Amino acid sequence: MSFLRAARAALAGQSCLPRIFVALVVVVVLAGLSLSCGNSSHAKSGPNHNAYVTLPARGSVLLLHINGANGAITVGAETPQVQDTTPTGIALLPSKKFLYAVNSFANTISIFKVASDGTLALSGTPTPAGGSSPNAAVIDPSGKYLLVTNNLTNDVSVFSIDAGTGALSPVGSPVRANMNPAEILITPSGKFVYVTNPGIGMVTAFTFSNGVLTQLPTSPVSSGAGAYGLAVDGSERFLYVANPSASNPPPFSSTLGNISGFNIGSGGALSPIPGSPFTATNGSGPRAITVDPTRKFVYATTPGSGFSIWCFTITSTNGQLVAATNSPFSLTAGGLFALIDPSGNYLYIGSQDANGVAGYTYDPSSGAPTANAGSPFSTVAAPGKMVFSE
Repeated sequence: MSFLRAARAALAGQSCLPRIFVALVVVVVLAGLSLSCGNSSHAKSGPNHNAYVTLPARGSVLLLHINGANGAITVGAETPQVQDTTPTGIALLPSKKFLYAVNSFANTISIFKVASDGTLALSGTPTPAGGSSPNAAVIDPSGKYLLVTNNLTNDVSVFSIDAGTGALSPVGSPVRANMNPAEILITPSGKFVYVTNPGIGMVTAFTFSNGVLTQLPTSPVSSGAGAYGLAVDGSERFLYVANPSASNPPPFSSTLGNISGFNIGSGGALSPIPGSPFTATNGSGPRAITVDPTRKFVYATTPGSGFSIWCFTITSTNGQLVAATNSPFSLTAGGLFALIDPSGNYLYIGSQDANGVAGYTYDPSSGAPTANAGSPFSTVAAPGKMVFSE
């Protein structure tokens, strides 16, 4: 008798023994299905969400749709192209109501209203950036302030954000940030701000309170030649900086570039982690850097595909970095940005060579990245910066 016929017989009211037999069969079959599904599906999965990238050469911002089940990216709507703006830095309010694009050539900040479907609509006239050649942008955790680095005027502009309209209002005058400030990071608590100064290989540190930036007396601190990308672990104990042009002593003298590690003191001051800087056995020029949400791995990325993804495990007791097995990985990467999506499942890298975004799933135990199907994903032109809609 087939399984279905036995089940129908049991439901028709046959003797107790067949019913028990059928029930056992059902339990065994369902249990087998459950075990089979559990064993065959090691792929991570999360909700679908959106992301945005600036396209400097096209003068626009591009909407991206991210498939939470496999990390694939599909292209959405692009804002109207505006010549001679060169948008680079980008920031999204925690409320997801407004997005800000920093126009490096026009010295302005465009404000976009975010629709329910993720599309963008320009809101009003772009706001003056307060300095020359604005580069990177970040919003503090409270969603009240936008901070922008101005590369040519050597300062950082701070703006208060109107929660209802998204409008920006300058908070005092731009604050000096040493020579050619580039990347900017605000810690999860919102208390400290760090800026890289590639031209002098240093990091400038500030405290931040009620919209006021105050440079620490111990700042700037030396990091390494070309100091650029910044990343902080979620516990706010360690700061890591990518130094793409730094030289290394033997046996790493053939590798150009390294990663500086700093302890973050209670007042925001930085002190080198013992053993810093850390480098890879092969590769050159790590520029973008990120820490995974579990605070287990640091990824530093370089242009090209040869030894281009450096992966380190973080020693939880002291922040020291140890190269992951088989790192560095020869995979398509880039130096524009390195980000992990809000669900903590996928690593995305901005690639100037591929004119797009390379996407990877990383092993939660070893950190090893595996390319997502379809990667790298084209963005039509080289992206500038990227931000996720959480």
